[in-house]
Amino acid sequence: MAAAVYMTANLFFAALYLLQPGSITNARPGSLLDAFFFSVETFATIGYGVMAPATVYANVVMTLEALTGIMLVALTTGMMFSRVSRPTARVLFSKVAVVTRHEGVRTLMVRMGNERRNQILQAEVGMTLVRNERTREGTYMRRFYDLKLARSRTPIFAMSFLVMHAIDDTSPLFGCTRAQLEEQQAELLVTVTGLDETSSQTVHARVSYLPSEVMIGHRYADVFGVTEDGRRAIDYRRFHDSEAWEETAET
Repeated sequence: MAAAVYMTANLFFAALYLLQPGSITNARPGSLLDAFFFSVETFATIGYGVMAPATVYANVVMTLEALTGIMLVALTTGMMFSRVSRPTARVLFSKVAVVTRHEGVRTLMVRMGNERRNQILQAEVGMTLVRNERTREGTYMRRFYDLKLARSRTPIFAMSFLVMHAIDDTSPLFGCTRAQLEEQQAELLVTVTGLDETSSQTVHARVSYLPSEVMIGHRYADVFGVTEDGRRAIDYRRFHDSEAWEETAET
């Protein structure tokens, strides 16, 4: 995009120079190529000294082009710096969510992993249920329900984090079947926000799950292990794996 803007701007000013014949010293009469290269020299403040403005009109165009060049260079530099310096979250979400029992309670779980070499500080996680509901007046509305989590914040997100929501009698999911959620076009949204350990800039990531992507009666495969030198590590080859455990009925 930057190259396209650069070429377009120089072609535009080259055309302006050609509007007045003889406006550029030592340029071939009517040569778009010479006018283009003179525009490039002006735009980049190179000034080889071979070609120069020969008339008042050419000097006015040259002044406008110099101003445009300064502004475009500043704008392009700022955009490239912000693009390169912006940290990426690189949070890995499991491809499926699971519903299993935890401490005797049916629990909805989503697994997250940190693919970064550094840590995410003060990470905050949110889980929201979105579904269509009919009001008393008979109209449909898209409603959002914030699900209560067993733990929604961690001071250090280094390796893995398990987002858990207990499906008890206070949960919007209590008593819901997969068929009901599909009829309501339900969707589960999971978001995470934190601070990059190195740059102290905010990073964020999100994922969504449809009812068909929630494995009921499954639990995540164990991915933690120990390397040969005794350090804890994650086997990402099994990160998305789940295994049937109980309640395999599609409810």
